[in-house]
Amino acid sequence: MALLSARGVTHRFGGLAAVSSFAIDVDQDELVGIIGPNGAGKTTVFNLVTGIYRPTEGEMSFGGRSIVGLRPNQIAGLGIARTFQNIRLFKDLSVLDNVRVAHYADAKYGPFEAMWRLGRLDREEERISERSLELLTLFKLESLALSPARSLPYGFQRRLEMARALALRPKLLLLDEPAAGMNRAETLELMDFIRWVKREFSLTILLIEHQMDLVMGICERLVVLDFGITIATGRPEEIRRNPKVLESYLGQEVHGAHG
Repeated sequence: MALLSARGVTHRFGGLAAVSSFAIDVDQDELVGIIGPNGAGKTTVFNLVTGIYRPTEGEMSFGGRSIVGLRPNQIAGLGIARTFQNIRLFKDLSVLDNVRVAHYADAKYGPFEAMWRLGRLDREEERISERSLELLTLFKLESLALSPARSLPYGFQRRLEMARALALRPKLLLLDEPAAGMNRAETLELMDFIRWVKREFSLTILLIEHQMDLVMGICERLVVLDFGITIATGRPEEIRRNPKVLESYLGQEVHGAHG
C-alpha cells in the first residue's frame, strides 16, 4: 500500500482547473519530485495534500485513510509536514522558539494547567525544550538557538524551517522549492543535506523544485505537470528523454542538467 495515494484529483478555482485528474502513489521511503513550469499546479497539489484546499473531485489517502475534508492540523497530526516556497518562520522569535512552537501540537497539558502553571506544565516545557535543542544540534543550529530567526543567513533559515517541520515527527515531508534563491554550490550542499535528512529521520519525501541539478540528482521518480495536467511520470533519466516534457517547457535545461 502506498503511503500517499491520489486518484482523479481535480481542483478548480471558478471555471479554471488548477489541477486536473491528478494521480500519484508515493511509497514508504521514496523521494519523489513534482516538476513543471510556473502555474503548472505544483503548489496546488501540496495545498490539497495538506488540507489547505479541498479537492473539487477525486480521492486522496495517507496510510490507507482518506484525508479529503480533514483540516490542516488533523493532516499534520497523521504525519504530513511541509515547508514553503517563501520561508514562513516566526522571524521575531528565537531559533529555539520556532522549533518549540511545532512541539506544542503534542504537548501533554491543557489550557487550565497552562494558565495556572499546574501539574505537568513544567515537565512538558522542559521536555519540549530538550527535544527542540536536540533537533537544532542535528541541524547544526544549536549555537544560534537564542538568536532571532530573522538574523539567520538564508540557507540557515531553510534549515530551520525544515527542523521545525520535523518537530512534528512526520512520516511524509513535503518540500516546496527548497533550493529557491540558492546558487549552484548551495544547491549541491542542499542535495547532500536532503539525503541526510531522509536517512536520519527515515522519511518519505515529496518535493517541488525548478533546479534541475537537484531534481535529477536526488529524486527516484518524477511527476511532470503542465497547466494542471500530468504529462509524464518516470525515473529522472526517462524524463530527460521524454519528448512531451522537452516540447512543453524544459528543453535544453533537462539535456544539460548533468552535462
